[in-house]
Amino acid sequence: MKIGLYFGSFNPVHVGHLIIVNHILNESELEKIWFIVSPLNPFKDSHNLMNEYDRLHLVKKAIEEDPRLKASDIEFSLPKPSYTVHTLAYLKEKYPDHSFSIIMGSDSFQNLGKWKNPETLIENYPIIIYKRPGFDVNNKLNANITIMDAPLLEISSTHIRRLIKAGKSIKYLVPSNIEEEILSSTFFRKVHKK
Repeated sequence: MKIGLYFGSFNPVHVGHLIIVNHILNESELEKIWFIVSPLNPFKDSHNLMNEYDRLHLVKKAIEEDPRLKASDIEFSLPKPSYTVHTLAYLKEKYPDHSFSIIMGSDSFQNLGKWKNPETLIENYPIIIYKRPGFDVNNKLNANITIMDAPLLEISSTHIRRLIKAGKSIKYLVPSNIEEEILSSTFFRKVHKK
């Protein structure tokens, strides 16, 4: 099976993530996309990161009605911080019959050379890139890439967290069931208090 791996913090998952994966599934040969929830990204500040199990729960809830999508906690049991190259080696061993592609934004692709063992990723995995405003795709690494013109939405998890902290509406930025879940909990209000 051809599976796309969409790595991220998903802090929280939002409609921009869902629109991107739906577009990629419609426009590529991928059969499924797995959301790989990263407990600790080596490039991100962890002080405002919601608990990984809460983030995984929200991703599961957001995609529960779409059988093409799966939420994965595969990195929860791997050493931290999470390195994509380690996760892929584990997945390749565990699922030898699947072929994996990496899904990333053009902003992440610009930094690929700074990742752990980028040459291993480039040599062994196709990369599907969706464009992000202000980040051109420059394939200096000569990776096997496919560029997708996914619908561009200026939605970020950071902005959503700011709105929650300020007590403002997040309607239409996240699926309605995720909005209810976030508002009925203290997910981001407690994370941001200093």
